[in-house]
Amino acid sequence: MNDKQVSLKERISYGLGDTASNLVFTMITTYLMFFYTDVSGISAAAVGTLFLVARVIDAFDAPIIGVLIDRTSTKWGKSRPYFLWLAIPFGVVAVLTFTIPDLSESGKLIYAYLTYIILGIMYSAINIPLSSLLPSITSSSQERTVVNAFRGIGGKVGTFIVNVAVLPLVAFFGQGNPQDGFLYTMILFAFVSVVLFFITFANTRERVQANGNKPIPFKEGVKALKGNLPWWLLLVSNVLLFIAIISSLQSTIYFFTYNLNREDLIPLINGLTILMVVGTIAAPILAKKIGKRNSMILGFIITSIGQVVMYIGAEAASIPFLILGRVVSISGLGLAVGLKFAMIADTVDYGEWKSGVRAPGLLMASSTFGVKLGMGLGGAIAAWIMSGGGYVANQQQSFSALLAIEFNFIWLPFISCILSIILFLFYRLEKEEAKIMEVLKEKHNAVI
Repeated sequence: MNDKQVSLKERISYGLGDTASNLVFTMITTYLMFFYTDVSGISAAAVGTLFLVARVIDAFDAPIIGVLIDRTSTKWGKSRPYFLWLAIPFGVVAVLTFTIPDLSESGKLIYAYLTYIILGIMYSAINIPLSSLLPSITSSSQERTVVNAFRGIGGKVGTFIVNVAVLPLVAFFGQGNPQDGFLYTMILFAFVSVVLFFITFANTRERVQANGNKPIPFKEGVKALKGNLPWWLLLVSNVLLFIAIISSLQSTIYFFTYNLNREDLIPLINGLTILMVVGTIAAPILAKKIGKRNSMILGFIITSIGQVVMYIGAEAASIPFLILGRVVSISGLGLAVGLKFAMIADTVDYGEWKSGVRAPGLLMASSTFGVKLGMGLGGAIAAWIMSGGGYVANQQQSFSALLAIEFNFIWLPFISCILSIILFLFYRLEKEEAKIMEVLKEKHNAVI
């Protein structure tokens, strides 16, 4: 077992992998719905169905990719090779997703299905290895939390770049043509993403290995899920967390465009997502003092308060108060996101302790099922609510449409946070952590 600290260079390189991921992921979560409805001309209802279908399909590819990772055996390890193999294909598909072909509306919809589904699969295939790499970098639970904080910071840097730069870049590249603007902006982000994945591959190492890095059969791997209650709780929490994140991100541009008539504030409001890094940096400190579970609950409480403050600010037409609420909400989400992957990594140890099987690829990937399902539900529910409210792109919205947009931006994330708080009251892994690590320390003969 390797309890040594991971070098600063490796921590940063690991974090850059999430910067690479989020340059594309944030484009998808924040702007793709708007790109489909207001640039490509696809109806909101059709987009909602597209998001759900694509994400459900995408969710089921996650366990398959996890099994592939566990069955991978190379001189570079199990997870790292995927950064080398898939960086360029991932970038190419990302660009194609923000390309509008000269087709009929039905043709555009079919093209959107194909590119979005393929991009989701490619994202899983390159991002899940980033998650499965974490429990292999170090065996120390606290060190994983620190390394994961670097991932969180790296991810938020990518998110911040996208949220602040996209609309100005679209205007610069497009010169009045949003189709060209989004396309060339995505080409730029995709190129940077490829370079960063190569850096992550070059500077990270897999130290904690079981069975001499040999492939793990699927039948063996699934044993690590049996009786792994902490993993199942985190699976459901991922669904709720990403319903909150996606509904909020995708609704921002609609809320400030139609409800507040303040399009000029969109880059600022989206840029505030960088403040997630506050929660991410605080995560290791709080986890050490009050535990990961309690820190996670605290993050959801803070986010819930922030959502209510935003509602009050919007009702009072007070932009400063609304911004304050956004700052509070984003900081709480940063705490939750900053702990999520570290907690899932701990369930890999728990699964091995319970079943004797260490399957980081399957467990980390299967938990990603919850992320993908939450993203699909968050996008679909938001789009369907808007459609049900009578939303019409590029038009003055009806009262019901404005209420639908407000619900997506304020109350859907709030409800998801409250349900998450209730869920984590049943999480008990940390009480058994010391015993688990003592048993596994005797078992492992790690390659350092």
